Order: sequence, then C-alpha cells, then structure tokens
Amino acid sequence: MKMNLLDELSSLVASGWRLIAFESFEEDRALRLLERVAGHHDRELIRWSVAAGLGESGEGAGSLERGLEAISAMEQPALFVLLDAHLDAQSPGCARRLRDMLPALAERKQCIVLVGPVVEIPLELSREVGRAALPLPRADELDSLFRRALNLQKASADAEILDACVRGALGLTAAEALRVLRRAVSLAGGLNSDTAHRVVGEKRRALRRTPALSFQDAERGLDEVGGLGELKRWLRDRRKAFGDEARNFRLPPPRGLLLLGVQGCGKSLSAKAVAREWQFPLLRLDLAAVFSGDGASPEAAIREAVAVAESIAPAVLWIDEIEKGFSSSESDPHGARVLGSFLTWMAEKEAPVFVVATANDVTNLPPELLRRGRFDELFFVDLPSAAERLEILRIHIARRGRDPNQFDLENLAAASERLSGAELEQVIGAGLYAAFAANRELEDNDIANAITETVPLYDTYEDRVKELRDWAQNRARSASVDAKMADLFD
Repeated sequence: MKMNLLDELSSLVASGWRLIAFESFEEDRALRLLERVAGHHDRELIRWSVAAGLGESGEGAGSLERGLEAISAMEQPALFVLLDAHLDAQSPGCARRLRDMLPALAERKQCIVLVGPVVEIPLELSREVGRAALPLPRADELDSLFRRALNLQKASADAEILDACVRGALGLTAAEALRVLRRAVSLAGGLNSDTAHRVVGEKRRALRRTPALSFQDAERGLDEVGGLGELKRWLRDRRKAFGDEARNFRLPPPRGLLLLGVQGCGKSLSAKAVAREWQFPLLRLDLAAVFSGDGASPEAAIREAVAVAESIAPAVLWIDEIEKGFSSSESDPHGARVLGSFLTWMAEKEAPVFVVATANDVTNLPPELLRRGRFDELFFVDLPSAAERLEILRIHIARRGRDPNQFDLENLAAASERLSGAELEQVIGAGLYAAFAANRELEDNDIANAITETVPLYDTYEDRVKELRDWAQNRARSASVDAKMADLFD
C-alpha cells in the first residue's frame, strides 16, 4: 500500500537521508507538515530564508553560503528547512559546502530540507538527495478546511452544497481554495445553490496562473461525432471502468489513447466528446506553453499541470498535436527531462486521469511515446467513408435547425468523396450563406455547389496522407467500423 506523505517524509528522515528536496507551491502547508515530521523524530524545526536568515537569531541571512555556515555552527538535532535555497544551490561554492557538511549532519542527527516549487539539485549531489512532493489537497482536506472557515458542523444541513463546493475547488492549493470559497460565498450571499457554481467560475480564473493548462467546455457528446464507430464502441466499453464496481472486478482503469490521422477528421472533437460522454471535467494541456519559457520552467509547468489533473480526477486530459510539442523539445535542454517525466507519469499514474492525445504527423513523434503501456490504444482516423460522410452531413444540417430528411444526403455524401469532416462542416456553412444571400431556404444545390467549390486538403497533401495510411496499416487500429475504405488513388 502506498504510504501517505507524512510517513514518506518520516521514513526519509529515519533512514538517514541528510538532504531532502521537498517540492511544493504551498510553502505554509509544507512547513506545517515538516513541523509534524520534526516532532515525530524529536527534532527542532529551524527555518532559513535568504531574507530572514536562520530561525529567531537571523544568522546566515543574505546568501545561501552564509546560511550553510550558520547551520554548520549548530549541533542540536534538527530539521533545517531552507526556503527557495535551490536558486543558489547550483553555485559551485554552495554545492561543495553541502557535500562537506554531509558527514557532520549524520553525526548530529540533522537533516536539510530544500523547499520550493521545483528543486533542481547539482549533479554532484543528485545521489545524496531524497525526494518528495506535496500533492494538491484532496477532497477530505478541503472539506475540513471549508468547514472550519464557515464554522459548519459535520452534520450540517448544507452538507450537499458544501460537497459540491469541495468538488468544484479541487485542483487549487489550500490557500487558493479558501480564497475562492470566501469570494463565492460573498458573491452568492451565503452558502446556497449558487455558491458551488461560483466556486467553479472562480477556480477557472485562479487556474489562469497555469498557462499550460486550461479548462474546456465539452459541449458535444459522441453522438454528435459523425462516423468513427469503432472508436466510439471502444470508449463506451470503458465508460464504467472508473467506478468501484470495476475496481472490485480487478479491472485496471483506462490510461488513455492516441488518435493519429488526417487533419480535420474529428480527432480533437472526439477527445472533447469523451469528457462529455463520461461526465468528466476536460483539461487541455498546451505543450507550446510548457516550452515557451514564460514563467515557470518546463519541468515545473508539466509537473503542476499533472498535479492539477490528478487532484480533480477522474478527468480527461487532452493534448492536441502532441508531436509538435515533444518534437520541438528535442532542441531544448529541458526537453528530454520533460518528456521522460511525462512518460514516467503516463506509465505509473494511479489517479484516474484519462489522456487523449492527437497527432497529425507520426514521423515527428518520439518513438518512446508509441511504446505499449503509454496509451491503451492507438487509433488511426482516416477520411470519412460514404456512410460516415452522410452521418456527418446529417449532424451538421440538424445542428443548424434544418431537417436532414429534407435533403438528398446519399448523393451529397457520394459527391464529397475526398472531403474531411471539418470540410463538410464548412460546406454546410457555405450553403447557408448562399441561401441567405438569395433570400430563401437552404437547398440541395447550395450544398452541392459548395462541395464542388471546396478544394480538399487531401488534394494538397495526397502523398503525406498516403504515407500516413501506409504507416498506420499494421501499427494502428482503425477508428472506423469499415477499415477497408475505398482506395482513393485509383
């Protein structure tokens, strides 16, 4: 059984680790936890920062090197918590001093804990450091926090509303969640049916600080995705695989899938539809923002995004055009570490976060990403067949308030042989513009003319589409029921 974080930190101290890297965005919460760890081992907790120095004496302020010098002069058993010390730990002088201090730390029953959002350790010390990370607060922690803030008893009549507020605040730090709750209560005029809705809205605003991750609205379900019958069946078979019944059946939770295929054929739409179908929150991970260099380091950005996703699980994590993010990372010094960290998380994650990644160009995908065990399945999404084109046309006509049965969909589907799903949507839009300009209702000819005037993306990238099909033939599963699509090259 996986130990809790308090036990994990205690075991690191008890087993003789003299340096611990403790990663967290929540400094106060981390300090409270370390206070408990120090108490378990009858050690004093002494805090250091470059501004305030060491403990109450204030010695060692101004630089990490001075702080380490002050620590060296102290002999009592203690946990020394160094805040943001990793910013200076990379310097040769500080790294050397830390190495020299290790034997004395062991003799005195002392331990140095480096606390920060991302703690990067010099290579020389990497084998000497134990690691731990503080996860975002769980539902039970937020429930207790919210009850104290609102002075509510356990058997409160507002328990159902409070539970909705807790679920709405998952993904935030404890301090952020508390601020969001207080603001929502203030705006709603108390704890009522409107409060939970406001908590979700406030959370979305709070999470804008994480540019790599954003909440998405999944407005369409799988029924509004044309074609892709085999993919839909696969997803619906796994709809109940996240509940207690599946766990009792010893069924492993689905990890995710990779959708590879032609542009405009419904990969991104399917990714969003999964969240709607399963009633899961939908998060979009923007790899371009991860590697943009703005704000946090790429490692910190990906780690925070994963932590948020896990904290609100079960959830769907959507990564659009994953090949662009990770192929560009090869020239980035952080790229290999970020990719490795992401792949390790994919293989080892226990939280029910279902990852849906899409890709248009398999040649740019890192081979490690395609290995079995990362994703449950790799689906190839091709241009729609005649039956699928008919279904797509029907969906888009109905969405625009028209009766699909009033149109000759079979002939229209046959005439649009090389068009993708996105192009068929544009065809309906173009037909509506033509009908509106003529001051009449939409007709078959409007759609047929729009089909004739549309230059398919396929015609521009025919060779690339063929290469993609050839690669996927024996490496990926067809997302459509009919895998033997007519050969468009004849």
